[in-house]
Amino acid sequence: MTAESHSTIGNPRTKALSDVGVSIWLDDLSRDRLNSGSLASLIETHHVVGVTTNPTIFESAVGSGDAYEQQLAELAEKGADAEQAVFEITTSDVREACDVFAGTYGATNGVDGRVSIEVDPRMARDADATIAEAKRLYEAVGRENVMIKIPATVEGIEAIAAVISEGISVNVTLVFSLERYRAVINAFMLGLEKAHTDGLDISKIHSVASFFVSRVDSEVDKRLELAAEEGKPGTEKLKSKAAIANARLAHQIASESFSSERWRLLAERGGRPQRLLLASTGTKDPSLSDTLYVTELAAAGVVNTMPEKTLDALADHGEVDGDTMTDTYVESNRVLDGISAAGISYRSVVDALETEGLEKFDKSWEGLLSTIDEGLKRQK
Repeated sequence: MTAESHSTIGNPRTKALSDVGVSIWLDDLSRDRLNSGSLASLIETHHVVGVTTNPTIFESAVGSGDAYEQQLAELAEKGADAEQAVFEITTSDVREACDVFAGTYGATNGVDGRVSIEVDPRMARDADATIAEAKRLYEAVGRENVMIKIPATVEGIEAIAAVISEGISVNVTLVFSLERYRAVINAFMLGLEKAHTDGLDISKIHSVASFFVSRVDSEVDKRLELAAEEGKPGTEKLKSKAAIANARLAHQIASESFSSERWRLLAERGGRPQRLLLASTGTKDPSLSDTLYVTELAAAGVVNTMPEKTLDALADHGEVDGDTMTDTYVESNRVLDGISAAGISYRSVVDALETEGLEKFDKSWEGLLSTIDEGLKRQK
């Protein structure tokens, strides 16, 4: 069973997206959301079938309100430091969210009902440390429907294959480039091949690759403005086109990769395809539709993880018009060719975005540690 057949009630606009075959995941988690029943409610009202988290989300959650005070007091009593407390608090939230989605997980045969938790982003350039932390998180959460998030750095590619080969489901995050996405798919297949060789049931191993969207437009549009100032023609028509084109070409890569002979052999052994997950789907440019990166990137078998603001916008006024990704590849290539013709280096853009993404997560992680440390000190 897939997302389109899982839920038949609730908001008609989110249902329309679900009916296309898009799995709607919420990009947010907090103790308040769990305690209030808000997360459980979204499953029924907004067709939400999964959750993603990251250091920024946890920093915001812990820094707001007093929902974590009791656990902080217990951890302080045990003498936990900030690092230990972060681990305990985040895995507790994710474990509880996994339980909220247990029904969805069962109903979709493990495809949805997933909750993602990220390895310490400071390990992003260290494959061995990432592998060890992924195993530690998986064991601590102790739920089959958890996904461990691993950034798609060069070092992360090695870790992805290794963690998948251990039978752990992985959400590959911070994917910006088409070249890196191909490497991510290869790592996923390498991991499954090794898992099968080692005698594991590969039908139990799931993965998504989080291809970031809105940040691509933010970076490219900034560079297009400079190109326009330099008098390069045709830049205006390319504004806010790069992110959608990039994501649609990622969809082409996924479609081709998971219809290959290599994949056919894995599928015969029980392998489940790694799904394309569209992340960073909230629009940052106020002149754009607030549902742009949802309605223009709809296709069966993809996941769209949305911040609550974007989910609410979709539910309020989003116009879903079927599959908007398949058969768009030629035009999408024209967009990227036009950007290149304007003197903008695709490689420079995606490299800058990866570096910026890692820096943001590092900063959020340090902020989370600081907030937790202050909370522990309050208990003493």
